[in-house]
Amino acid sequence: VQLQASGGGLVQAGGSLRLVCAFSTPTFSTYVMGWFRQGPGTKRDFVASISASGGSTFYAESVKGRFTISRDNAKNTVYLQMNNLKTEDTDVYYCAATGLIGPRINYEEYNYWGQGTQVTVSS
Repeated sequence: VQLQASGGGLVQAGGSLRLVCAFSTPTFSTYVMGWFRQGPGTKRDFVASISASGGSTFYAESVKGRFTISRDNAKNTVYLQMNNLKTEDTDVYYCAATGLIGPRINYEEYNYWGQGTQVTVSS
């Protein structure tokens, strides 16, 4: 079982990036998927989560209206579209999976983690 995140990079403030996370499990459609971010010396913060079916999404207040989480269960993939990026969005972003249901905003509730992808937003 492995999560592989990609899509990070350097972008100017106001720009966009799309993060992609592939989860190598035949039961992908049963997992709630989440995105978290973490800076140096800080805790891992919740960004967004999506239900197993994709019908429900939940966002941190700081990204609501700018970020969109989605998933394609046929491709075992979850996405994070990030628009109108701000310098404070600079962090390492992680995708994660949990077998629990609900919004799941606590990183301790997630069982599987990707390796992280760096997002840097310049002013």
